[in-house]
Amino acid sequence: MMLAPVPLHWTRLIRRRYNQSALLAQHLGRETGHQCVPDLLRRKQRTPVLDGKTAQERAAALEGAISVHPRRIQHLQGRDVLLVDDVLTSGATLAACARVCRAAGANHIFVLALARVAKDA
Repeated sequence: MMLAPVPLHWTRLIRRRYNQSALLAQHLGRETGHQCVPDLLRRKQRTPVLDGKTAQERAAALEGAISVHPRRIQHLQGRDVLLVDDVLTSGATLAACARVCRAAGANHIFVLALARVAKDA
């Protein structure tokens, strides 16, 4: 199994100066001994802030925004992947990441999120 963080667009990464999902994945890799590939996925389109968007709006905003890094495709062939994210809201981002991993030949896709946004009742 390999670990892959949910990517940030490069402009957001520069502004924040770190990717919290990548930090989580790297720490988890050290603790478990699983390979962490921090640049397995890339966010090739800058997506708007998704706060306040519906699940459908989130999915539409992420359409085509995430891809497998061309130099990392060979890492995915027949491998299991654990996608790591900091916060799970609607699942649209993780679903987009899972789709591109499967399309590139990954075997099983698992997800791990540090926190889950609770929906108001």
